[in-house]
Amino acid sequence: MSCFSIIVTVKWGETMVYLDYAANTPVDEEVLKDFCEATMTYYANPNSFHEPGRIAAKALSQSTNHIAEMLGVLPEEIIYTSGATEANNLAIKGILERYRNRGRHVIIGAFEHNSITSSITAMTRQGFTVDLLSVDQDGLIDINQLKSLLREETILVSICAVDSELGIRQNIEAIGEILKDHRCFYHVDASQAIGKTPIDLTHIDLVTLTPHKFYGLNGTGALIKKKRVYLTPQIDGGRSTTIYRSGTPNTAAIMAFDSALTKALKNMDARYKYVSRFYDDLMDFFKNYDKVHINNTKYSLPYFINISLASVKSQIFAQALESHDIYISTKTSCCPENTPSKLVYALTHSKALASSSLRISLSHLTTDEDIIAFKQGFDASYREVFE
Repeated sequence: MSCFSIIVTVKWGETMVYLDYAANTPVDEEVLKDFCEATMTYYANPNSFHEPGRIAAKALSQSTNHIAEMLGVLPEEIIYTSGATEANNLAIKGILERYRNRGRHVIIGAFEHNSITSSITAMTRQGFTVDLLSVDQDGLIDINQLKSLLREETILVSICAVDSELGIRQNIEAIGEILKDHRCFYHVDASQAIGKTPIDLTHIDLVTLTPHKFYGLNGTGALIKKKRVYLTPQIDGGRSTTIYRSGTPNTAAIMAFDSALTKALKNMDARYKYVSRFYDDLMDFFKNYDKVHINNTKYSLPYFINISLASVKSQIFAQALESHDIYISTKTSCCPENTPSKLVYALTHSKALASSSLRISLSHLTTDEDIIAFKQGFDASYREVFE
């Protein structure tokens, strides 16, 4: 029986409109096909010394070399993980535990994922201190504040390249230039950036990415760790692809990672242009509703639209949209329900806007019909809630 013969198709409805691609993307058919073929072919443990193991190891190595080439890093700098959350935990805890004698001060951005903030919180219980960078009216990190906060004891600066709600693209390259001569390490969570915007990793020590954000498989991810950087492993065990993360290497998943990244980078410019058309259209559309406040800034990528609705809780309007078969998010999926958006609050300093924010995330899979149906459903929901 082939891999595809056992796939079950779930049919949500003829008019279903999915606009939550920032939370999760459907796996690309070609990527899934590559995975299925690889998992049936390279099933041996690539760390085994017999011939099937050597064949799997060779396939794994070829994919790793190609991923490294596309990202402009060395193959030995790639640590495969179960996803971005594990990669972020490894980056934060691994650095702080390894270099705790060098300093115990950390600086992070205001828009960081919960896996960053939770990891930092765990480390504060071990004596580390943290400063949170503010953002300007456009959502960009305050560079002068960063410079003023840096000190001899600063061991790590962690800033996401693109946040998961407002889609604001930080100038991580400029920050890297500032930090390159400092003793601290620089971590960038690029989970929402890869495949959407070009990134130069030259002056970044640690980079997080995960293919389920660019039409790859769930349950895979990677932490790029530059060669001069060392970490304290968070998962101990036997041999793997690296000393920094134990576990049997998932050859097929890594080959699918390679496939997804190849397609994402190859089609990045065309997808950006395609999505921008819908972004501009919807931004104009929302201007027709006086109770809609647009939270995006000029630095938001067109894949993300974030709005707030006056005096209406996010969940209430999201449920109204769902009654019209439209599926979006109120904020990043990792956050607790019924809480204000930390990111919108950091930008607007308004609890009301943060409590009523909605995230619409677009894709190259979004169609004209999706946008038409969304507009109709949004208009109907708006009238139901406000009239």
